[in-house]
Amino acid sequence: MFRIFAYLIVLLSVLITASYWTFSSQPIESNASAISPHVSETGDISVPSNYREWAFLGTWSIAKEDVKMSADASGHGAAGLHNVYTQPSTIEAYRETGNFPDGAVLVKELLTTKTERMTTGQVSWGNEIEGWFVMVKDSKNSYPDNPLWGNGWGWSLFNANDPLKTVSTNFRIDCLGCHIPAQSTDWVYVKGYPPLRKD
Repeated sequence: MFRIFAYLIVLLSVLITASYWTFSSQPIESNASAISPHVSETGDISVPSNYREWAFLGTWSIAKEDVKMSADASGHGAAGLHNVYTQPSTIEAYRETGNFPDGAVLVKELLTTKTERMTTGQVSWGNEIEGWFVMVKDSKNSYPDNPLWGNGWGWSLFNANDPLKTVSTNFRIDCLGCHIPAQSTDWVYVKGYPPLRKD
């Protein structure tokens, strides 16, 4: 009888410990909205601290002729690189339905570059983070009074020194203009994201 009791105590301890670690490892914000833990109840968006652990969607190279390069470089390079990440569940849902699910978060990491001549040719690579552009899918128009939400998304741009406070004030003025060519694909340039393709 004593052995059974001791066994039950050990089993209960293991279950409690496992539950604690599972729960405590989840990023939870006390004022998070129902749509995403990265959105407050009033619709304020923040940059997910663990976005680099998410799925990588693709990179955009920003071309510019006047790029400062090291002394041994010649020719031109990239003026900036934009790396884009999302949750793995977003990719799975998009492949199945062809749509971004509510709560999907797209994080575009804005990087400065360095360019130099290497054995493979003229090469540019990401250097320092300049900021982030974050989009959060919301087809229900959850924040009609928040000027950073509309057209099915929340939109926010952040400077590198403050991932908690957006510098955007109105998505129609600050964000939408760059995304008009992608209106037919839900305002997202999906052609640059190979992981979203079924093939």
